[in-house]
Amino acid sequence: MDFHVKNIKLSQAGRKRIEWAETDMPVLRKVKDSFSKKKPLKGTRLAACLHVTTETANLMITLKAGGADVVLCASNPLSTQDDVAASLVKDYGIPVYAIKGEDNRTYYKHLNAAIDFRPNITMDDGADLVSLLHTKRKSAAGEIIGSTEETTTGVIRLKSLAMNKLLKFPVIAVNDAFTKHFFDNRYGTGQSTLDGILRATNRLFAGSTFVVCGYGWCGKGVAMRARGMGANVVVTEVDPLKALEAVMDGFRVMPIAEAAKVGDFFCTVTGNLNVIRKEHFLKMKDGALVSNSGHFNVELDLAGLKTVSKGKKVLRDFVEEYTLKNGKTVCVLGEGRLINLAAAEGHPASVMDMSFANQALAADFLVKKGKTLASEVYTVPQEIDKEIARLKLFSLGMNIDTLTSEQKKYLASWEMGT
Repeated sequence: MDFHVKNIKLSQAGRKRIEWAETDMPVLRKVKDSFSKKKPLKGTRLAACLHVTTETANLMITLKAGGADVVLCASNPLSTQDDVAASLVKDYGIPVYAIKGEDNRTYYKHLNAAIDFRPNITMDDGADLVSLLHTKRKSAAGEIIGSTEETTTGVIRLKSLAMNKLLKFPVIAVNDAFTKHFFDNRYGTGQSTLDGILRATNRLFAGSTFVVCGYGWCGKGVAMRARGMGANVVVTEVDPLKALEAVMDGFRVMPIAEAAKVGDFFCTVTGNLNVIRKEHFLKMKDGALVSNSGHFNVELDLAGLKTVSKGKKVLRDFVEEYTLKNGKTVCVLGEGRLINLAAAEGHPASVMDMSFANQALAADFLVKKGKTLASEVYTVPQEIDKEIARLKLFSLGMNIDTLTSEQKKYLASWEMGT
């Protein structure tokens, strides 16, 4: 078995962490039990480009239990947990190509290794694997039945491909499942982002001004959690509806040019590029802490920051201090990459439980129906979404009501009025 990890001797620690995460993933465990019996993915080669974490490890183990031949590479150079990568190789026989801190050349070498596996199905987090299959590795795209996409940024890229009639195979937008973005993006990103900032800085949130750039599902989660830690939260937005929602949720809303002057902490979660630019860095307080929790490291204009700086130094792990030409300093966390995975461990297992149950069942769906689908971006079938929600409620010891026959009839009728 070919693989490329940092140190295979880290496997024992990785296995313990994988098993710890599995205890808080009851829905995925149910899927694995079913997969082990039915083997719905038998004969399928599956290449996954995801954050190599304990939760992802449990997804890979589930897919293998379902009969798939699986390979895994990292979807971000800083998100790999090296002990987990080692354990997947040694303890579970799953090829992994991922090393925390890998350079750009190694990152794409790993993506190409996953494509060399000749997959029938791909799983992406950010659409880098699919993008490569549409550019330098087009010849390998012919064997693809379909793909799944984990995150908002990737869905945006894929919908652009589809809109331009360039998408070569169907894609299931797992991110758009209610049991994914309602929970993963809001509660997972909210908690893990603050966790990453705290681990990197050990600074107090209470009494500080925390600027959240973007008020989508991830931004809502970050703003909610920052306020819960005692911060005074400011939101910046370009969408008037989202900005109004932030106001109604009790947050101050202003342009980034104004927020730059008052913020102590900054976090971008927009999915767009150059959200905080050099002119904004120059307006910041001395010692401002700037981070990103969007998928790619493009939300902070680090090239622009470099042009207005006279030097930088590493103060501690994941903290680089830039000395600006105006004499002030700005600290960039985690090289501007996903701070929740660069400096922390990513989302809690109980949240990824639903996201990865969606991934596993979407792969099953593609095996059964992929060849009948057009090359478009699809949402997760509603029956899968609702079943995952039902299983999650059951695992939490919760029950809900069911409609009576009278209520069903009423909801399907038009006759009864005032």
